[in-house]
Amino acid sequence: MQNQTQVNTQSTIPLENILVVPTTTLFFEGVWQGLRCVDQLDLAKYMDIIQTKCEFLSRPAMEEDSNYKQIIPYLIFKYQDKYFLMQRASKASETRLRSKFSLGIGGHIREDDMQGSSIFDWARREFAEEVDYKGNVTVEMLGILNDDSNEVGKVHVGLVMLLNGDSCDIKVESELKSGELLTIDECLLYEAQMENWSKLVFAYLKNK
Repeated sequence: MQNQTQVNTQSTIPLENILVVPTTTLFFEGVWQGLRCVDQLDLAKYMDIIQTKCEFLSRPAMEEDSNYKQIIPYLIFKYQDKYFLMQRASKASETRLRSKFSLGIGGHIREDDMQGSSIFDWARREFAEEVDYKGNVTVEMLGILNDDSNEVGKVHVGLVMLLNGDSCDIKVESELKSGELLTIDECLLYEAQMENWSKLVFAYLKNK
């Protein structure tokens, strides 16, 4: 029965090559847990490693291989004093995150995503694909997030970006079930049901 469960889980993962970096190469200064903010690290060094040392390997294989980290831009949308809190659908392709609440819009980077583009360009495109937003955004890098406390986190690392919007006209699309602009105090009601990455980002935002 255990083997059958693993097969069913893997069958939901798209057959595609995604951007990864060897874990030991990425964490050249040693592994940390949690969100390291821009003022806590030399961001240029890490971005250079991601750009020059990346490989594009099979996503199903990478989901089981902690020798590599899948690089995931993780986009937090803010309008004035409110953040866009979303709930994943119960049938989301990542079975381990189904129905969880999330502050972040994230996605894997494929090789064709990077043709003539930067990761920041990709982030803007991904945001436009995942939500229906009528407005403009400015992108601010918050830091790099690592969380090896669970099976999802062991094979992913997040490039956390804050998207400051000039409009509140935003709603979910894609695999997201719902979304709402909420203050920090209002988000507290959902903290226990957030996915781990969102909990870590939310802890930072509460103290910012």
